[in-house]
Amino acid sequence: MSETPICSAKGCRADAVWVLAWNNPKVHTPERRKTWLACEEHREHLAQFLGVRGFLKDVVGFEDWEARENSRPPGADRP
Repeated sequence: MSETPICSAKGCRADAVWVLAWNNPKVHTPERRKTWLACEEHREHLAQFLGVRGFLKDVVGFEDWEARENSRPPGADRP
């Protein structure tokens, strides 16, 4: 049984439809990507939060992100 991805916004239980890829350059190597999930309502707010800190790297539809991740060979590094 697979779980439905849920928005990362505090208190939100809506289905996620976006992936916000980010990294903190003070903590992560440049190629490392952390992810937050977002529903339609919270995508802009979460992107702004990460953007003003210079952390936001990419915003991708969840289905596109999953397809891209599933097409990587086992053991391949994430972008």
